[in-house]
Amino acid sequence: MLGSRSPRRRVACAAAVLGMLLAGVTAGQAATAATPAAAATPHRVLFDNTKAETAGNADWIIGTSQPDPLGQDANPSAENDWTGALSAWGVGLQKTGDYALKTLPSGNTITYGTSSALDLKNFDTFVLPEPNVLLSAAEKTAVMKFVQNGGGLFLISDHTGADRNNDGNDAVEVINDLMTNNSVDSTDPFGFSVDTLSISTDNPKAITSTTDPVINGSFGKVGGSIIRSGTTATLKPGDNSSVKGLVYRTGSSGNTGAFFATSTFGSGRVAFWGDSSPIDDGTGQSGNTLYDGWNDPAGTNAPLALNATEWLSGATGSSGGGGTCTAAQLLGNPGFESGSTTWTASSGVITDDTGEPARTGTYKAWLGGYGSAHTDTLSQAVNIPTGCAATLSLYLHIDTAETTSTTAYDTLKVQVLNSGGTVLSTLGTYSNLNAAAGYALKTFNLGAYAGQSVTVKLTGTEGSTLQTSFVVDDTSVGVS
Repeated sequence: MLGSRSPRRRVACAAAVLGMLLAGVTAGQAATAATPAAAATPHRVLFDNTKAETAGNADWIIGTSQPDPLGQDANPSAENDWTGALSAWGVGLQKTGDYALKTLPSGNTITYGTSSALDLKNFDTFVLPEPNVLLSAAEKTAVMKFVQNGGGLFLISDHTGADRNNDGNDAVEVINDLMTNNSVDSTDPFGFSVDTLSISTDNPKAITSTTDPVINGSFGKVGGSIIRSGTTATLKPGDNSSVKGLVYRTGSSGNTGAFFATSTFGSGRVAFWGDSSPIDDGTGQSGNTLYDGWNDPAGTNAPLALNATEWLSGATGSSGGGGTCTAAQLLGNPGFESGSTTWTASSGVITDDTGEPARTGTYKAWLGGYGSAHTDTLSQAVNIPTGCAATLSLYLHIDTAETTSTTAYDTLKVQVLNSGGTVLSTLGTYSNLNAAAGYALKTFNLGAYAGQSVTVKLTGTEGSTLQTSFVVDDTSVGVS
């Protein structure tokens, strides 16, 4: 496609496009008390029981009264007041007065955006405790859109080969299929993949942190967990820079051997746990062989499960700052429809030139596309409030005339700078090698810059021949 622009002519090649959206994460006020104060509006948590969570010896339910566990006991004080191997988890949340819990019973379908009372749109967090049945295409779309639009997703795996209902799929396969075979974003959206492992036993340790809200949540300090036949995850921060390992298998660190990990996607949050043994409280329906991992002294599994639910539900801020934060979108003119207003940009970058289409509306930011040595910049300063979770979001389309499959001739850097212009972090680097069709979605966590005035800056640099266009639209710095 040819696109004429003043002062130069840009050539947009009908090639592919790689994208990246970075979106705001939902979060509320950080809690510090041993037991959270009752929320004015309870945080709503839905536990799944549609994917064979009670097959074989499993009993991954908070109670047999479904969808409402209060039908068995409206004022539970101990795990035995509800019947299920996850009853300690459920009762632990219920006793705070902060949470409203439901179960999606067997035979139902996971939905998002329908009139059903158990539709995901009516909940803050969705727990998939060792699912053993592949989600349908529609269910995967529902879950991904739920997270993308601000929901919390808790994924709990087990070791490879733990196919409890003998349908040919175990939790490792179910979770990986959700992340790699959906209609919303199949390009490693959460920044991790579940390892095909069966680790018989280990006592993984938590990272050292005084600020992470899962490690330091209001339910207690997390020191580690347990593996009693489980697996780990491989982290891929190049695909999603917000992914973070919190608990690691003995001898592992960095991007390998993560037993518990968190991430963000769109404006939502994700937590992953590599084994169901830690959530098993040893009680449940008769006929099941259960193990009390919840209270195993080798780990701090109860605080880990409860703190993670708190974080996923938006009951605590991901920055760990402890301040009160009002949800907001901080960027001015985020879709560029007001032209160059608010942004600082190279000449011609913010444009309605039809040579490259906007994702929405008419205007977008077009960096590069000249086919000659050239540098374009786009930036805007933002003040991120203290105590806020913050995420930069944008859609990026990359179109190139380069034919190489090995050399990055043209690049786009996404960076955060301080008020003096010093680069604090390069959030992502993209090149002609990333070209693909359409706009796509990625996320970057800016929580580390809470309480600071920073500048978000994009720099597109082209080599001497053959154009690469980096086209940006629908940006956001969301805080909450």
